[in-house]
Amino acid sequence: MTMQQFIIPFVLTLVAGLATGVGSAIAFVAKHTNRRLLSFSLGLSGGVMIYVSFVELMPQGNDLLAGAIAGKGAEWITLLAFFGGMALIGLIDHLVPSFENPHEAHSVEDLQQKPRETKLMRVGLMSALAIAIHNFPEGIATFTAGMSDPTLGLAIAIAVAIHNIPEGIAVSVPIFYATGSRRQAFYWSLLSGLAEPLGALVAWLLLASILTPVLLGCVLIGVAGIMVYISLDELLPAAREYGEAHTAIFGIVLGMAIMAVSLVALG
Repeated sequence: MTMQQFIIPFVLTLVAGLATGVGSAIAFVAKHTNRRLLSFSLGLSGGVMIYVSFVELMPQGNDLLAGAIAGKGAEWITLLAFFGGMALIGLIDHLVPSFENPHEAHSVEDLQQKPRETKLMRVGLMSALAIAIHNFPEGIATFTAGMSDPTLGLAIAIAVAIHNIPEGIAVSVPIFYATGSRRQAFYWSLLSGLAEPLGALVAWLLLASILTPVLLGCVLIGVAGIMVYISLDELLPAAREYGEAHTAIFGIVLGMAIMAVSLVALG
């Protein structure tokens, strides 16, 4: 892998991770949650992820496997990789308490209404840890997709960045109300997002030298499973909960349409 092949997907992953800092900054100035905008944004992110997963990641991964494995073997590995990705992110969600789980959306009001006590700091720190755990495989996903196809990596980075913004809010608000320090709240929010470029570095160190077509195919398909799970289990239900149903659906459809047009135009 050349340095240029590394830099582009790594920068995409870094920008996606730093979006938690954007959420932190929004939390400091927002007294109330714009529920319609939140609903639309979560739907948009989910639409992008679902479209990319089924239209790009899975076909690309399956083609790589089919080129290296004869017969039905490629199809069986595709199934195992897809549902294996779902099982991985599902296990992570199961192990993280529901309030600290960054994929459980919370409004600014929900977080501001929690009592000022030591538990509030724990909520913020646990949220930061949980987001870091979730962002690590997302970083691997964004980086690996960017190595395979920079256009695909850009699409995934945008979708991940959009849903990282509410995660930044989930970290910064409780820490700010526990400490009174915007700097400390912003620091922890930003730090949680840096797990994504860390995931990219791990992917580069561990996968780059051994990235065969079969392994790349499995990773791309596993990434599709992770993103479909996140979309169906968390993003889309939260989008409907925080806004009108039609706002969420409009976001989903527009996200898919933007992704479809961009892939055709840039492909």
